Amino acid sequence: MAKTTKATKRFITSGKLKQQIEQRHKQRKVKQTIAKRKGPTGKGRPDGKGKEPAADDAGEDENEGDEEEGDGQFNGMTVDDFLGADFMKGDDDAAEGDDSDEDEGADEEDVDDNESFASVDELEGDEEEHKMDLERLKETDPEFYKYLQENDKELLEFGDEEENEEDEDDEDIAEGEEDEEMDEDEPVAPPTGKDVTKEMLKAWQKSLLEQRSLRALRRMLLAFRAAAHMNEEDGTEYAYSIGSSSVFNKLVVTALKYTPIVLSHHLPYKTLPDGRYKPPAQTKKHATLQKMILSYFNNILHLLDQLPDGDMKVLVLSDSAKVIPYIVSSRKVVKDYLKLLLDLWSSGTDDVRMTALLAIRRLAASQDQSILDMCLKGTYVSLVGSSRATTVHTLPSINLMKNSASEIYALDHEAAYQHAFRYIRQLAIHLRESMKVKSKESYKAVYNWQYVHSLDFWAIVLAKTCDQHAQAASGEESPLYALIYPLVQVTIGAIKLIPTPRYFPLHLHCLRSLLHLIQHTGVFVPLSPFILQIITSSEFTHKPKPSTQRPLDLDIFIRVPAPYVRTRLYQDALAEECAYLLGAWFETAANSIALPELAVPASILLRRTMKKTNSQKLTTTFKPVVERLDDHAKWVEKKRAAVAFGPADRSDVQRFEAAIEVADSPIGKWMKVQRKAREKRKAVLEKAREGGSEMIDS
Repeated sequence: MAKTTKATKRFITSGKLKQQIEQRHKQRKVKQTIAKRKGPTGKGRPDGKGKEPAADDAGEDENEGDEEEGDGQFNGMTVDDFLGADFMKGDDDAAEGDDSDEDEGADEEDVDDNESFASVDELEGDEEEHKMDLERLKETDPEFYKYLQENDKELLEFGDEEENEEDEDDEDIAEGEEDEEMDEDEPVAPPTGKDVTKEMLKAWQKSLLEQRSLRALRRMLLAFRAAAHMNEEDGTEYAYSIGSSSVFNKLVVTALKYTPIVLSHHLPYKTLPDGRYKPPAQTKKHATLQKMILSYFNNILHLLDQLPDGDMKVLVLSDSAKVIPYIVSSRKVVKDYLKLLLDLWSSGTDDVRMTALLAIRRLAASQDQSILDMCLKGTYVSLVGSSRATTVHTLPSINLMKNSASEIYALDHEAAYQHAFRYIRQLAIHLRESMKVKSKESYKAVYNWQYVHSLDFWAIVLAKTCDQHAQAASGEESPLYALIYPLVQVTIGAIKLIPTPRYFPLHLHCLRSLLHLIQHTGVFVPLSPFILQIITSSEFTHKPKPSTQRPLDLDIFIRVPAPYVRTRLYQDALAEECAYLLGAWFETAANSIALPELAVPASILLRRTMKKTNSQKLTTTFKPVVERLDDHAKWVEKKRAAVAFGPADRSDVQRFEAAIEVADSPIGKWMKVQRKAREKRKAVLEKAREGGSEMIDS
């Protein structure tokens, strides 16, 4: 705002401010009496001739409207005058150009804070309306209503306390605020912010809940600004000060819980059937309140940056998302907010990550397509950046990020297609360059954790958006379905790039990604040749060396350490993983009428491997797979022996396959047992990493 003049400072320090205010009040009463004698004026005149009131009269009407705030009527006043020009003092984004007279008028309004209700009849009417509002609140915002029941139940019992006492307290607050709000940038005397007390918070809560008071909201947000910056020593003075941690917590919670309720009352926004929302209408009231809202939101961002991970940070994140519809019109605030959310999503605790993700999802639900694009791009870039260093400790968090980010891409398939196409194309370009350039370092553009996690992420996205059951229910094919083929080709190309045993862990990562895609989309991708390629490699044909290394977890490697090569530990780990993947892939084709023919190559190669090996562990691992494949082949042959159609009758084949229950098939039952055993083994491995006493069989 504009710099306060010396004349204004001298006037403030002279002690004549109060006299001037009282004189103006007297003038206002005289003019009101004259106006009543003259009858209706302006737009309400009987002759229909509307006339704008004079400047002084307008200011008086505004003050009068302030007195009627409890009735929810703002006769002749603007929200600009109601809020005052000094709300944004001290903020970086404060509006410039307000003169000192406007500041003085704004402070006048603060002083003129009379009681809300003029008579018992009005009190009863307001009480009835308040009860109706609470009933609506119970339906529209049950979470906030539950919060009131658990924390501020007395606020729900309207009419039981003396209203005038609280009004008097509010007047005291306003009077104590005057000189501090007059010029926070250059105080004349050493200012001291008014201490926020729990009684003061209770009064604000009551005004906010019962009257949706913008005046109480403004004061509360001034106090919230002081709370957000309370640990800073930059010399900035604020209208309020926070004296204890309990008051700080109560103030922060009050601001977060009550602000969305008041804003939704004064600036309602529309939620569409698809979950998206339209921001509030661009009215004069909205334009005035927007500065206050953006200042409040900037203070939230500052507070989030200061808070450690914990319940308070989760609370601030969760409730900040409720104000998102009011800030989407400010591109700068949206960018700052999204940047902070992405940082928390990629580096916080699990609770903070998920809460940040929900806020990103809320931000992406805006009707503004550019905001959705920012969210889609930001989540993918943050995911790739976080996956650069993958360890046993970071892998669970990265998997959480991949699964949660896929939720954002599932919001809008058309928008997601543009980003998925571009990023999958980038992966294909990296692969092509690695295949063309014959050098020792060229493969590193593909054989790294970021590339592997990117392939897996897009497999998760396509599996979610192109799910066969979801598409059958909707009757429409997702635009992303067209990207399944190029993603499969890129993933298979990555497997073929370097077929050496040391990179078998990377191959297995790619195979698991493709398997996940197959299970959800129902597309046919022949994975068995790539699995059998590992089983027939030199790792299984050579006699393994004994090893005293720790048990090997293939999930945390893309390149096996040299000490594990051609050891029994590595051979056994590969055998178990290949057996599981082979069974899982055949399970996806368990209802195929051609499964007996599909199983022949796998059965022959597995039998040959068991015949050549001297390892009892390999025989124990592969024998159940062969037996289940044989059992399932016989089971399908028995069913298809009774049919009278041939392979060319596609409609009959589809009906035959749809009638088969995979869960009741031999391979389906066996895989159910294998999944339980696999989960148990992973739990034991996790416990061993954490220092548990469980022993892991090699």
